[in-house]
Amino acid sequence: MSKYLITSALPYINGVKHLGNLIGSLLPADAYARFLRLEGEDVLFICATDEHGTPAELSALESGFSVEDYCDAMYFKQSLVYAQFGISFDHFGRTSSPQNQALTTHFYERLNANGYLAELPLQQVFSVKDKRFLPDRYVMGTCPKCGYEAARGDQCENCTSVLDPVDLIAPRSVISGSTDLEIRATQHLFLKMDMLSDDLRKWVESHGEWSRLTRSIALKWLNEGLQERCITRDLQWGISVPRNGFEGKVFYVWFDAPIGYLGATKEWSDKDLHHRNWEDWWFNTSDVTYTQFMGKDNVPFHTVFFPAMILGTCEPWTMASQIKSFNWLTYYGGKFSTSQKRGIFLDDALNLFDADYWRYFLLANAPESTDTSFTWDLFATVLNKDLVGIFGNFINRTLKFVSAQFGNVVPSGGIPTEVEDQLEKDCQKVLSEYRNHFKNLQFRKAIQSLRALWTLGNVYLDRRAPWNLVKENRDEAAMVLRTAINLIRYFAVAAQPVIPFSTAKVFDALRLTDHERQTWINEDIDLCFFEPGRIFTVPEPLFRRIEKSELANLEQRFSGQQ
Repeated sequence: MSKYLITSALPYINGVKHLGNLIGSLLPADAYARFLRLEGEDVLFICATDEHGTPAELSALESGFSVEDYCDAMYFKQSLVYAQFGISFDHFGRTSSPQNQALTTHFYERLNANGYLAELPLQQVFSVKDKRFLPDRYVMGTCPKCGYEAARGDQCENCTSVLDPVDLIAPRSVISGSTDLEIRATQHLFLKMDMLSDDLRKWVESHGEWSRLTRSIALKWLNEGLQERCITRDLQWGISVPRNGFEGKVFYVWFDAPIGYLGATKEWSDKDLHHRNWEDWWFNTSDVTYTQFMGKDNVPFHTVFFPAMILGTCEPWTMASQIKSFNWLTYYGGKFSTSQKRGIFLDDALNLFDADYWRYFLLANAPESTDTSFTWDLFATVLNKDLVGIFGNFINRTLKFVSAQFGNVVPSGGIPTEVEDQLEKDCQKVLSEYRNHFKNLQFRKAIQSLRALWTLGNVYLDRRAPWNLVKENRDEAAMVLRTAINLIRYFAVAAQPVIPFSTAKVFDALRLTDHERQTWINEDIDLCFFEPGRIFTVPEPLFRRIEKSELANLEQRFSGQQ
């Protein structure tokens, strides 16, 4: 049996993330992992906090904590939020772990032994006022490529160009705001990516199944020509460089961060050495399908930099089979902003609505082909129509009517007709489309098929009208309602990857056993699964309607204009 390795882009340690981060990697990775588990596949879903580099140092400095204490607190906070959203990691690790430090050192030693590292002088920004070098994010200024005035020294958030601090126009120190900056030489290590360019191109071009977004970004970098890339920084916080003369320097965060996927898997493995081996997933494998999820800003690092590091080791590490990249989720067309309190962050989102509201909406509007703008009107419209009006309504109207007419048991009587036979065929067709969309990582299309599947239930009830049948042919009405209860079960099984908390409530109401909850969705539809006499309970409404009166307040609250 094939194994499916799934990784989500590592969230930075500096604070709780926003909805764009959730749909850009974590949520689709989770939905895919849940889907594959339902299919009966062997799945390992790995992620970790990205704890090194300037974001951690700067955030710790602002908070008044040591970097270690700050990262400990933020790791706990992020872990809790992701659990509340139902992100089903097999392990959520940390790039500061001993395992990642050891593996990063191993990568360095292999690249150095194979001649892919060079020690060169680097012209770097030095702040006279701060009396220190200012690596990447310690410098801000205007992007030389697009003119964005708040570009960081490592990457422009606006055009996604990877930068060097010395490239910035009108640079300033993030620590003090000083513009009294000088360019001084300091020794650093460089990865000779130009020597790996041909092998990288062959690898990228061998993956014609990648999305246009992923391939276009990767090929853009290759076509422009790869240069030597610095992999060390003048920082105290990070993984130390084991090299004479490099005391006080650490590896660049984008060197050790992707190795963190391996490190987190080793953390998982080290918890139970007798039953699982991390190398079965990462080293000398032929039966592993590896899928990475990320926002478009991370694509260069996963299609060029990280694979170059792997190729340079000349070791058989597992490389990505599929890379699913996403465009931006924006807030009313603009960027989310922590400092301006603009947009919705994950802790606030959970205080407003249950996790499944967000999971469903975000997957239904995933920014797969273009940027997607979040608005409260769209949020309310989608949820009121789909979760309240279709799925929730079908469950509520069915179970309430059965309870009123037959009690809280699956009713007996009646024999399925051609209508029910056709219903099974229609459900099987839509379910097949749903599964194919998930397998192809097409999340918006998968949600469209899920909605279509739910709609079949309401159309069936309206056509068969058991509220009329019960007066004329009670046995046939019982058969129709029994069929509808079976549809509830099947709709909920299919929806587990998307709205796991709500489907768990449905399973509780239907009193499913643990085994019945794990039924694979690739089995044939069985609308006679529940035999007559089985007991159920009528649950409280799964979803509440979002009223228009709420929207203006929500829009104002998260606009950053208070």
